Amino acid sequence: MTQGTPVLDLVDIRKIYGAGDAEVRALDGVSLTVNTGDFVAIMGASGSGKSTLMNIIGALDVATTGEYHLDGIDINSLDEDALSIVRNRKIGFIFQSFNLIPRTSALANVELPLAYRGVRRGERRERAQAALAAVGLADRMHHRPNELSGGQQQRVAVARALVAQPSLLLADEPTGNLDSHATADVLSLLDAMHAEGRTIVMITHEDDVAAHAQRVVTLRDGRVSDDRRNR
Repeated sequence: MTQGTPVLDLVDIRKIYGAGDAEVRALDGVSLTVNTGDFVAIMGASGSGKSTLMNIIGALDVATTGEYHLDGIDINSLDEDALSIVRNRKIGFIFQSFNLIPRTSALANVELPLAYRGVRRGERRERAQAALAAVGLADRMHHRPNELSGGQQQRVAVARALVAQPSLLLADEPTGNLDSHATADVLSLLDAMHAEGRTIVMITHEDDVAAHAQRVVTLRDGRVSDDRRNR
C-alpha cells in the first residue's frame, strides 16, 4: 500500500451492551481513519471506550453497528474463523503484559505467528532471528521470558508483532509495565518503526508516551472528543 492509503477506516462505530434502562453505549458513533505510515495514539479516561475501541480495531470484537474496513477488508462481514485469519495476517499486537509463552525461548515466541500461518520451519526461524536482531536481542534469542528483563520481554513482543509484516501494529499500553529506562527503550523502537513507514495505533493514558505519536485521538463517553496533530 502507498503512503496515505487508509489502513483502517471506522465509520459511525457503535458498541452497545444491554437494552432498555440497562443499555450501555461503550462506543457511540466513532469515526476514525488511519492511513499507511501514520502513528496514532488513542487516549481517554477509564470508561471512555478506548479498550472497547482497541478490541474492535484488533478484530477481537465486532461493532454493534457501523462500518470497519481494515486494509480494504470489511471486518463486520467476517465470521470468527475469518477474523482469526485477519488478526494473524494483518495485525501485529503489542500488549502491556507481553503475553509471551513462559516455557519457550524468545525465538520460539517470535516464530509463533508464522507457525500459525503455515510458514516452513527454516524460513520462520530465519525471519524470527532477523526480527529479534532488529530489536537488539540477537544475543538473547534462546532465553526464556523469565530470564529476560521487562524491557527485554517487551522487545520480544515487538519482534513477534513485526515478524509477519502486518499492515497495522496495535500497541495496548505498551509501556504500562515498564520502568522509565525500559519505557524510553520501547518508545525509541516504536519511533524507529514509524520512521521505517510502519502504521501504528497505540492505546495509552500517558501524555509523554502519546507525545511520540503524530496524532492524538481522545475519547470521552464513547465518542471522539479531540483529534489533533502533535507538533
